[in-house]
Amino acid sequence: MAAPFIEDHALLSDQRSAALVTRDGDVNWLCLPRFDSGALFASLLGEDEHGHWSLRIAGGEVVSRRYLPGTMVLETLWRSPTGTATVTEFMPIAEHGSPVAGPPGGEATGGAGSTPGSATSLRGDVEDHADLFRLVTCTSGEVEVVQELRIRFEYGLVVPWVRRGTDAAGEPVLIAIAGGDAVALHGPALTAGEDRRHEGGHRLRAGEESAWSLTWFPSWLEVPPARDPRAELEQTCAQWRDWLGRVRVETEHAEQVSRSLLVLRALTHRRTGGIVAAATTSLPEDFGGERNWDYRFCWLRDAALSLEALLTHGHVDAAAGWRQWLLRAIAGDPERLQIMYSITGDRKLPEEELDHLPGYEGSLPVRIGNGAAGQFQADVVGEVMIALSMMREAGLEETQWSWPLQKALVRFTIDRLDEPDQGIWEMRGEPAFFTHGRVMVWAVFDRAIDAVRTHDLPASAEELATWERLREQVRAEVLERGVGEDGAFTQTYGSREVDASLLQIPHTGFVPADDPRMLATVARIEQDLHVADGLILRYRTQGQDVLSGDEHPFLVCCFWLVEQYAASGRVEDAEKLLGTLLECTNDLHLMAEEYDVGARRMAGNFPQAFSHLGLIRAVDALADARG
Repeated sequence: MAAPFIEDHALLSDQRSAALVTRDGDVNWLCLPRFDSGALFASLLGEDEHGHWSLRIAGGEVVSRRYLPGTMVLETLWRSPTGTATVTEFMPIAEHGSPVAGPPGGEATGGAGSTPGSATSLRGDVEDHADLFRLVTCTSGEVEVVQELRIRFEYGLVVPWVRRGTDAAGEPVLIAIAGGDAVALHGPALTAGEDRRHEGGHRLRAGEESAWSLTWFPSWLEVPPARDPRAELEQTCAQWRDWLGRVRVETEHAEQVSRSLLVLRALTHRRTGGIVAAATTSLPEDFGGERNWDYRFCWLRDAALSLEALLTHGHVDAAAGWRQWLLRAIAGDPERLQIMYSITGDRKLPEEELDHLPGYEGSLPVRIGNGAAGQFQADVVGEVMIALSMMREAGLEETQWSWPLQKALVRFTIDRLDEPDQGIWEMRGEPAFFTHGRVMVWAVFDRAIDAVRTHDLPASAEELATWERLREQVRAEVLERGVGEDGAFTQTYGSREVDASLLQIPHTGFVPADDPRMLATVARIEQDLHVADGLILRYRTQGQDVLSGDEHPFLVCCFWLVEQYAASGRVEDAEKLLGTLLECTNDLHLMAEEYDVGARRMAGNFPQAFSHLGLIRAVDALADARG
């Protein structure tokens, strides 16, 4: 059976984990109880035998699907020869325990894990359950709901012990257990079939409704009782809409911006504040190739840029939650800053290959964990400092804890000032001095200086003088070594290549968008990185990239180009490119990491926070350019 296209999927989220469901009703990716937990449905990266849950209307076809307005609740309309039905799917946003404590006031006193409320105090087993609901309502005639369920823990590797039993309320339930994980299926019973799967057919007449709920819980606890699906649906819709209602969205493309804001929220862990880069692992950037990575972690850069988009639309609460996550993650040892952490702030993300999975469309290896966590990327601290500066401008007050850690980040930058790095795209070749990264180093000092001079945050005269000297030193260095003979910024010092990350330079304030060096850089990007329809690659893979295969246009880079066009007066070009990019979304306004122009399909992990924050910023930039 051919793998469904990436864009065929919808995202469901309870703001702790996520599921992907295809247009025709197959949940083929689900990790519980966390984004980075082992999947119990992993057929997205393999076959049905690796776990999935299909729910269809017999002999039917999908007429349409949508998210209920202002929510991440999916509604799919089916039509069969005998009747019609609506399938409503969602993950309830349950409240479990108290929010994670923020860091205490005062200076950090050392010892990773010593902070109350730190990552070590929150693990997956803190959650007592997580749910996926599927409601089917017959709207006319008569329909048969047909299902197949294969539960396979640990990314399809472990077949659970399945039995029938009762829940805490004495109701019948199907229970599957493997190690510390257990799931229970409530609803009309499915019968056992061959190949260790469960099947079911259930008839509904007009006006009748049935519901199934799949509940994860720690295997040593009692099976949780079934909950009222309609009450859970109403509460979940209210929670999504309440959050979105506190976000300013007043643009021409309000529907797409609202959806992107909801996706960023869906990828944010409700309790820790950590923002994952995407809901999936190993969806390929190059179909059939090796460019397959696990994105279910919290990149400081991606999260910082996401927070900027949220702050622009007035959502300070999300920024405050992420700042607490950041402070916990780096607490105790900021001198060993990483580019990414787990959603709880854990540092160890060992990369592993899952040999038992054949990969999406044969794309191998399938990876979990991410070895790039150990890389040095010089731009990361700059991205974080820019986001924290925006938080100050938005009125989020500093604490005694947050400012000392920012000063520690400045010291981290000084200590590694002369060290080459792997760059924003996590090149696995030899380190180099990436021009974008060096501009971000400049931004570290610039935002620290602004914090002292504009916001009266404490720093000694010696510290301030050092920061000002280094800011000017790095600026002069970039303008001398990071600009080529043609007047364009270069990917790395001494190279002739360009890189789409250079489009971010005006965002830092280093030079304006209409600076001659930026205009020359855009001309080179249009010449060297253009693919088709105005879409661009992030870089040419023949340079610093040592991996085999090639890539497709990187969507966030294309949105950055929209920003650059808008800010430099090329408004018509910005409008045209934005229109092209909006056509690269699926019918639910979701986006993956890349877009294959030739095949007209998405590539890379899905949905991608980077792409969605790029859309928000591009729309905002175009609105600003129009006045």
